[in-house]
Amino acid sequence: MTKTKTPKYRRVLLKLSGEALGGEAGVGICGEAVQRMANQILEVRELGVQVVVVVGGGNIFRGLTGSERGIERATGDYMGMLATIINALALQDALEKLGVATRVQSAISMAQVAEPFIRRRAVRHLEKGRVVIFGGGTGNPYFSTDTAAALRANEIGAEVILKATKVDGIYDCDPKKNPDAKRFAQITYIDALQRQLKVMDSTAFSLCLDNKMPIIVFDLFREHNLKRVVLGEKVGTLVTI
Repeated sequence: MTKTKTPKYRRVLLKLSGEALGGEAGVGICGEAVQRMANQILEVRELGVQVVVVVGGGNIFRGLTGSERGIERATGDYMGMLATIINALALQDALEKLGVATRVQSAISMAQVAEPFIRRRAVRHLEKGRVVIFGGGTGNPYFSTDTAAALRANEIGAEVILKATKVDGIYDCDPKKNPDAKRFAQITYIDALQRQLKVMDSTAFSLCLDNKMPIIVFDLFREHNLKRVVLGEKVGTLVTI
């Protein structure tokens, strides 16, 4: 009889970029990509792990790009926040089709499609076995969804931020441009800052550093990788003190 492995983490926050939901093109919503993500989240839920998700909106609209095209920055950021809600609803739909109870909470009030973000309610959903998806970023312009992930992870008592990317960790330089790029298995916050490695934006990274919130950067596009991370396998790069 095969012994079931015990998860290393009890409560995790998964940070998904909008581009990840866009599949290979990174634009729009790719049904297959969303389904693959939902399947990986289901695997982790079946281990009894509480899962919170923060989604970006770059596959639909990015505030910075909008401002470069003449849209006022704050307005562009609000447009980007609305894009994250669209992604959150797409992921919720995929999860619920797999039988995973899911709630979307928004930092921007929109009662017809999502609950308002209420920390205690979010925690209660997790305790009842539901996946909670946070949309709308922080609800404020000039803050990224990376910052929203760092903020929510600390607010709801997550043990780790799992930052899903298209590469298998953090490298000392771009592995797509340099075949000799070195991947770090583990790195400290200070070392990452000194090397100017783009783990998260500076605001998000400072929040994690100040609150000693570990970050694992890993490749979500490899099958079962999320489950492997949660079980404590050496996947991706761990950023810690």
